Amino acid sequence: MDEVRRRKHWGWGFADEEPSLEELRGAAAGLAEHLGFGAADVEEPVALERLRLPAPRVAPPELCDARADDFYRARFGLGCSYADVVRGFRGQVPHPPDAVLFPRDEREVEAALEWAAGANVAVIPVGGGTSVVGGIEPRVPGRFDGAVSLSLAAFDRVHEVDRVSRAARVGAGLPGPALEERLGAAGMTMRFYPQSFELSTVGGWIATRAGGHFATGPTHIDDLVEAVRAITPAGVWESRRLPGSGAGPSPDRLLLGSEGTLGVITEAWVRVQPRPEHRAGRTVRFARFEDGAEAVRALAQSGLQPANCRLIEAGEARFTLAGDGSAHLLVLGFESTDHPVEAALERGLELCREAGGEPDPPRGGGAGAWRSAFLRAPYVRDTLVAMGVLSETFETAITWERFGALREAAVGAARRALDDERATVTCRFTHAYPDGPAPYFTVLAPARRGEEAAQWDAVKRAVSDAVLAAGGTITHHHAVGRDHRPWYDRQRPDPFAAALRGAKAAVDPRGMLNPGVLVDP
Repeated sequence: MDEVRRRKHWGWGFADEEPSLEELRGAAAGLAEHLGFGAADVEEPVALERLRLPAPRVAPPELCDARADDFYRARFGLGCSYADVVRGFRGQVPHPPDAVLFPRDEREVEAALEWAAGANVAVIPVGGGTSVVGGIEPRVPGRFDGAVSLSLAAFDRVHEVDRVSRAARVGAGLPGPALEERLGAAGMTMRFYPQSFELSTVGGWIATRAGGHFATGPTHIDDLVEAVRAITPAGVWESRRLPGSGAGPSPDRLLLGSEGTLGVITEAWVRVQPRPEHRAGRTVRFARFEDGAEAVRALAQSGLQPANCRLIEAGEARFTLAGDGSAHLLVLGFESTDHPVEAALERGLELCREAGGEPDPPRGGGAGAWRSAFLRAPYVRDTLVAMGVLSETFETAITWERFGALREAAVGAARRALDDERATVTCRFTHAYPDGPAPYFTVLAPARRGEEAAQWDAVKRAVSDAVLAAGGTITHHHAVGRDHRPWYDRQRPDPFAAALRGAKAAVDPRGMLNPGVLVDP
C-alpha cells in the first residue's frame, strides 16, 4: 500500500519537507543565537540508503499487503521520542519489525493475527507512529521468532455521521487533518487537536488516552469516545453505543489506554459538534508564575470552562517567540456553538486581575504565536538534534495543593541530572481541572554528542522519580509505552495489575499483541 505522501524514515514529518543542508545550517545558526548554545555546524542525518538493518527473521505472509524494505522497517522501527529521533538521525534502528502489514479490512486483520499466532510472531498495531514513550518499537521478548508492525492506514473512512445525536463512526486509521476535513464537509468537528494532530490517528488517540489542545471541558479522548470496536485474537470486542451506562465496568473504557495490548482498534463512534461560531480570547501577563497558577485554579473552579487556559513560563514564551521573556503568559480563550462568549471572557479576565494578571490589549499576538510554535515544535526538535541540543518534555498531573512542591522537585531533578548551567527547564500548564493542573516540563540543554541517549535516560529517570515521589502521575497524556513502564508499575495498585494481566490473558493468550507494554504475560 503506497502512501500518497511519503513520511521521513526518521524524526517528524514528510520527506518532501526535510530541509536541505544549507537550510538546516541557517536554521541552526538562528536557533543557536536564540538559545545561547548549540552548534551552527550541524550533523547530517544518515540517508536511507546507508542504513544497515538486521535481516528479517520471518517472511511476511501473503494474506495482505506487506512491506519488508528498509524504508518501512526503519519508519515503523522507531517512534518520535527524543531518543528515537537521535537514533533515527544516526541510522540506528536496533529493533526494526521483520515486516509491516497493511490489512485492508477486518477480515485481513483477523487473518494476520491468526498467522502471527501460528508463526510465533509478535504484532505491534500502529496508527500514525508518533509515540514518544517507546509504544510502537518492536522491542519484544526473545521467546518470539519475529515481530511485525500492523498499520491501520487503510481504515481511513468516516462511515456515517449522526447529526441528531452528534456522533460519527470513523475508522481508526484516520489522521487528524483528514478526519476534520471529512467531518467539516458534514458541518461538524470532533474538536480534538493534540500536538501530534498532523500525523496521529483516531485509533492512536484512543489506544493512548491522548489529550487534545483544549485545556478544560471535553479535552481527553475519554470524553469524546461513545463506543469502540477492536479485533482481538479471541474475537471481536465492540462496546454498545450509549451516552452513558452503569452496567458494570465499561468495555470501551478498558480499550482506552490499552496501547495495542488487548486488541487492534479498527473503528469508533466519537462525539462531534457543529463548528463553534462564537470565540473570544486574550493573553494575560503575570510577573510570577505562582500568580498565574492561582488564576488558572480560579478559572478551572469557576465553572466558566474556557476552551483554552494555558499558562506558559516566561522562558518558554521567549523561546517559542510567544513573548519576550519578561512575563509569564496565560493564553485564555472561550468558544461556543450556541451563544456569545464575551461575558465569560470578561469574567475570566476579572479572575486573572484578582490574581495579579495584566491582560494584553485585544488581538494581542501572544496566543497566535504560541499556537503556531506549538504545532511546529516537533519539526524544530529535528533541527535541534542536528545542532547538538537536547530537547525533551515531561508531563504529569497533580492536585493543586501539591503542585508547588512537584514543580520544585521536577525542575530541581532535571537540573541536577543535566549538570549544566546553560540548561533551561521550564513549565507550562497544558490542561486544567477543578482539582489540579497538568504541568508540562520542557528541557533544553547542550547535548553530549554520541551520548545523547544516556543523557536523555539520566534526565528521564531523575524527573520520573521526582514526579512519582511528589504524588503525580507518570503521564497525563503521553501514554506508558516501554519508556514509562518502571514508573507505571510503581504507580498502579498490585490487584489492578493482576486484573489487567488476567484481561490480557483472556483476549490474547499468547501475549503477542505489543508485548512489553503495560503488562508482562
